Amino acid sequence: MPRFEPHPERRPAIVTGASSGIGWATALLLAGAGHPVALGARRAEKCEDLAAVIRKEGGEAFVHPLDVGDSDSVKAFTAAAEDALGPIEIVISGAGDLGPERIHELDSESFLAQLQVHLVGAHRLVSQVVPGMVERGRGDIVFVSSDVVRAPRTRMGAYVAAKNGVEGMARTMQMELEGTGVRASIVRPGPTMTGMGLGWDAETTGEVLEEWVKWGLARHPYFLRPEDVASTIAAVVSAQRGTHLTLVEVQPEAAVQKR
Repeated sequence: MPRFEPHPERRPAIVTGASSGIGWATALLLAGAGHPVALGARRAEKCEDLAAVIRKEGGEAFVHPLDVGDSDSVKAFTAAAEDALGPIEIVISGAGDLGPERIHELDSESFLAQLQVHLVGAHRLVSQVVPGMVERGRGDIVFVSSDVVRAPRTRMGAYVAAKNGVEGMARTMQMELEGTGVRASIVRPGPTMTGMGLGWDAETTGEVLEEWVKWGLARHPYFLRPEDVASTIAAVVSAQRGTHLTLVEVQPEAAVQKR
């Protein structure tokens, strides 16, 4: 029989972008399942609010400021998380934001800034944590991607480029980590009700939605909830050893049409 290193009873988890949206919902769900969680985001005060909820329900949470666009911040966060919770078993990489600019209207510095957060930020995280996972022979990394990889959307050019990069990096890691006991997985949400894009003005939002409809990218008005994506992430990291959910795309279900 093949040998697979079993999941330990205690699996500390890192969740980036934990101050809102998918990160918040994922941290809450993982904590409810018994995982100690390290909550990282630039808005650390929001993470403290989440930690209070988790602790009130009997869970274990640690908060530390995190800017995935800054290497020193990532190093400080991961070191503090492991000091507080022990060796990290689960990494959820999903921090980021986006703007509504067209690619040719976006200056290169702003384009690079989105790559720094979504793509390079994800690499900063795994470069700090994954070597320890490999040494222990177990661990799960989940990259929160987007269905823009499969179906690009207008007015999201830097985000589309970054998420394509994330998935390319993740697929390469899957090859490089095969046989180490460490699983790198991609969760690819469709349209989701999160904080990203909420800062756009009404006129811009209307223009963007009209462009998406033009390209057939808004077939129905329903969006996923952050907790819908969180439940998918939880399923990926809790998969039995010997199985590896390499790519899971989750889309909002359309309402049942009347007959």
